[in-house]
Amino acid sequence: MEIDEITEFIESLGGVLTLAPGPGSDFPEIAWGDRFFYYAPDGQVPTRVQPFATLVTKDNPDDTSSNLNRPGVFRLNISAGREAFTEHLGHPPREVADHRGDAGRSDTLLAHPVYAGAAWLAVVNPGARTDAAVRRLLVSAHARARAAYDRQSG
Repeated sequence: MEIDEITEFIESLGGVLTLAPGPGSDFPEIAWGDRFFYYAPDGQVPTRVQPFATLVTKDNPDDTSSNLNRPGVFRLNISAGREAFTEHLGHPPREVADHRGDAGRSDTLLAHPVYAGAAWLAVVNPGARTDAAVRRLLVSAHARARAAYDRQSG
């Protein structure tokens, strides 16, 4: 799966606002080239809401364990929720051991190197092995974000 293919799949779920910061935007340079996906059918970035998925293309100062600064490497991050996190990794999010040594493995579903405790999963360069799981997790994350939006909207 490539970045554009993942973006197209996520956007096909409906009501998705994709932020793709770049040069000249109001976003800091560290975010340039990354993508942030929100459920926001009104096209406005929701306040006090995290994206339900992100695509990151480089290491940042607090997150270097995936070694994303290699050519052609990116990581898909998904807000999986406690149940899906536990189902895929065999333990609850708050019981994550030190997994940073595995964080750079390609096409492997892993606990997010920083946000595992919040039930985020990550995949470096998703491919054939993780394709089906990634799509299910994205559909589920989108549905949870939509439900939260609907609750907030009354």
